[in-house]
Amino acid sequence: MFTGIILGKGKIIAKRPAGGGMIFELETDFPLPDPVEGESIAVNGVCLTARDIRGQRFLADVSPESLARTNLGRLGVGNLVNLERALRLSDRLGGHMVSGHVDAVTKVLARRPLGNFTLFDFAVPPGLGKYIIGKGSVALDGISLTVNQVDDERFSISIIPHTLEITTLGALAVGDGVNLEVDMIGKYVEKLLSPNDPPGSPLDAGSSGLDQAFLAKHGFLR
Repeated sequence: MFTGIILGKGKIIAKRPAGGGMIFELETDFPLPDPVEGESIAVNGVCLTARDIRGQRFLADVSPESLARTNLGRLGVGNLVNLERALRLSDRLGGHMVSGHVDAVTKVLARRPLGNFTLFDFAVPPGLGKYIIGKGSVALDGISLTVNQVDDERFSISIIPHTLEITTLGALAVGDGVNLEVDMIGKYVEKLLSPNDPPGSPLDAGSSGLDQAFLAKHGFLR
């Protein structure tokens, strides 16, 4: 589990095919104190397992599923990525709960200055629009961000100078693809309210008493 608060950037030092997937060697631009062999590290928002950690370098296996669903397969040696170590229970939750499981790759539709900020427009991937809400959270290449506005085709994000500097967002151009993870809470709520679960099952909304009427009564729906 992650928060979407990026620690720094990493560089892809080497990559090679392995078992249908890839092995990446990465180097961080920040120290890795108390490294734990096999710990989870989010690479552009993709939860990967770090192994053979040596100083500020480590290896990560990228599965065929991750290559197909994310932008990692399009990256080459020398490319920069956003890195975050896994959340500890004692850490501050500065962003939002990020699983490291990317839902889709979205494209940059527009980029323009807005005072000291930079405003990006991203495409809404098919089937994910219902999970993206104004003032809600999304993770883009692993970065926890707040949605400004959203419609059926696009959503906008305003980036502060600090985020633009310490992450890969500063290098993004129109047409580039970024990893998108929508807020997982919305997906869990949808699952709990799904009418497709068999009666009496643990996920049956009727058996739990959690339904549209219950949520409206207690102020969760208007």
